[in-house]
Amino acid sequence: MAEFDKPSSTEEEYFAREDIEKKRKLALQQSEEMATKQREDLKQLHYMKCPKCGMDLQTLSKGKVEIDTCFNCQGVWLDAGELEQIIKQGPEGSGKVMGAVLNLFKRK
Repeated sequence: MAEFDKPSSTEEEYFAREDIEKKRKLALQQSEEMATKQREDLKQLHYMKCPKCGMDLQTLSKGKVEIDTCFNCQGVWLDAGELEQIIKQGPEGSGKVMGAVLNLFKRK
């Protein structure tokens, strides 16, 4: 009867593989959660900061386009697709927008 109490080696291997797979999935989930948290932390640390000097960016609306500007280093930053919007406004529209942007940084 002692023969039946002892699990076979294939059973032990099966449960060992199952245990390893559970631990692997748990580690993967923890890694993903950590990566998500790190991305959020980085976003919060760098959001609306000038990539050149690190100062706060200010959003200025010029027509349909919102331009992020840095008054410290006079940097002008456009989000994806905003340059195309300026170009689509035509020479008159882009001239007005760019003229307004350039006026912001004229030294007195």
